[in-house]
Amino acid sequence: MTVTFETIAAMRAKVAAWKADRVSVGLVPTMGGLHAGHVALIDASVAACDKTIVTIFVNPTQFGANEDLDNYPSDRQTDLETLSTAGADAAFVPSVGEMYPDGFATRVIVDGLTDCLCGASRPGHMDGVTQVVSKLLNQAQADRAYFGEKDWQQLAVIRRMARDLDIPTEIVEVPTVRDEFGLALSSRNSYLDTVQIEVARKFNVILRKAAYDIAAGGAPAEECAKAAEAILAAGFEKIDYVECRDSESLAAVEALSERPARIFAAAFLGPARLIDNHAVV
Repeated sequence: MTVTFETIAAMRAKVAAWKADRVSVGLVPTMGGLHAGHVALIDASVAACDKTIVTIFVNPTQFGANEDLDNYPSDRQTDLETLSTAGADAAFVPSVGEMYPDGFATRVIVDGLTDCLCGASRPGHMDGVTQVVSKLLNQAQADRAYFGEKDWQQLAVIRRMARDLDIPTEIVEVPTVRDEFGLALSSRNSYLDTVQIEVARKFNVILRKAAYDIAAGGAPAEECAKAAEAILAAGFEKIDYVECRDSESLAAVEALSERPARIFAAAFLGPARLIDNHAVV
């Protein structure tokens, strides 16, 4: 049976009781709008941990002006049913006031990793992510926390933050879940109509080809430029970025080395901004 907490104190009391019984705890932070990608995170936690907490909190500090904070596709009751079916033991569903009480004035900033890709095009977004995730990790005191590879930059930033701040929670990555055509699952896919979904499904194909061509010896900058042209030709309306970067440091890659690299892209289609990435292998 899934229990729901709305306060930090209630969640901490339950975690303390679990740990007194020497059980391991997994944490799955989400903003709701749960889909199969989130279920994969829950599955990974349930498989490795004795207890799993799923957080549902649409974090206002990671949204910029004119973004979709007010319309973010999250349905609390449906989300609670989804995580219960997936086997989560608890849901933490705090209010904005619970997370950011009057007088809250602290920021958590990871330099370097946040000034490129989504960090560059969405000013303040990554600072909002590190702010809320650092709070959730501290609040839950979980043994492991699970994040998807689709948001690779976010994963890299959170991993660096946890290391730098000596947060003992292990950060675990889970592979991107895709539909049968390779489209990365996202809550924002719900913004797209059937015609736009068909266009969106070309995104992954173009990026995989670019990653393959770079691995085969193509110049990263040239292959990324070709990919950007192909994305626009496929029906996307605007490119945010298409870049090849180091998988860990996120430094721009001008030529392949022995260090792992990935190709990253963000593009606009109708009301949605889609992101994806692929390893260059």
